[in-house]
Amino acid sequence: MAKAYWVSAYRAVNDADKLAAYAKLAGPAITAGGGRFLARGLPAEVYEFGLSQRTVLIEFDSVEQARAVHDSPDYQAALDALGDGAERDLRIIEGV
Repeated sequence: MAKAYWVSAYRAVNDADKLAAYAKLAGPAITAGGGRFLARGLPAEVYEFGLSQRTVLIEFDSVEQARAVHDSPDYQAALDALGDGAERDLRIIEGV
């Protein structure tokens, strides 16, 4: 079974306090569900049409596991805390 990855790119942070509340809840929800943070932060370099925006990469054992964590009550509570605090593009992609 191929691994899966959450790739989350932040387009804008509208409220740092809401983002902090989200992070406090999201990190434990993700790791409890088997997610492993591989990278997070601003890019070291941006090429082509890339944007210098916060990006987070999380590894899971499968797409099903990644989806289950996203849909879990604990992660949904984190999303509720975030609310309109950030605009993000979150994708789950399957590893090769």
